[in-house]
Amino acid sequence: MAPPASFTLDLSTVLCLAFSLSFMPIAYLLSKALIPSTHTRNRVLFFWHAYDALTHLFIEGSFLYECFFSYASIPTGIANAGPHFLNRADRIYGPAYGSGPSARLWQEYAKADHRWAGADLTVVSLELLTVFVGGPAAIYVCYLLCRSSDERLNAKVRGGAKATLWFVATALATAELYGGFMTFAPEWLTGSAQLATEDPVYLWLYLFFFNTLWVFIPLWVLWEAGKELQAAFVSQELQGAEQKKK
Repeated sequence: MAPPASFTLDLSTVLCLAFSLSFMPIAYLLSKALIPSTHTRNRVLFFWHAYDALTHLFIEGSFLYECFFSYASIPTGIANAGPHFLNRADRIYGPAYGSGPSARLWQEYAKADHRWAGADLTVVSLELLTVFVGGPAAIYVCYLLCRSSDERLNAKVRGGAKATLWFVATALATAELYGGFMTFAPEWLTGSAQLATEDPVYLWLYLFFFNTLWVFIPLWVLWEAGKELQAAFVSQELQGAEQKKK
């Protein structure tokens, strides 16, 4: 039995980690440029959703690209048990078979979660929704945050943007939590056979940090959405009570 993989810090690894984290300062600068300083919570929400969108579209989008376009051919006569990705029994797909920068990025992450080296059907299915629905939804939330924070717009327009904002943000946060559960629940139920939990860097940086961001922050977004919903209904009830008194 091969010994557990151990983390090695080389130039390629540094570049992969730097690229993975590079969207954080970009999202921060965008939040400062587009959201007024008087709207602190909106700035935080914008920062998160901008980072969320950039990660989904560029990082996870590159995973889908590698899954669909990077492959190794299987020699004739060698059995390849199904089901077969894209119904191609003569190929094995995934980042492990690519040679470009995005393939190298996912080869690095796959040291912690081996499923990301190939075209795991559950992971690819979840990423299709994440990239093509979650990414655009996060961009839309950023747009709505800009609208609801723009004091030049009248109250009705800002209120409408705010209502749509919390509806979309709630749906997106719920989807993020569900996606995270469906990504890791199969592993938990099978003893985490594909996860490299022995090495502390792979466990705490690759698996814990990079994934629990999409647990704790969506939970906070749902908490804030709940407060907004409660405030709206309480205000409506108070207005109704005042009108009855008159």
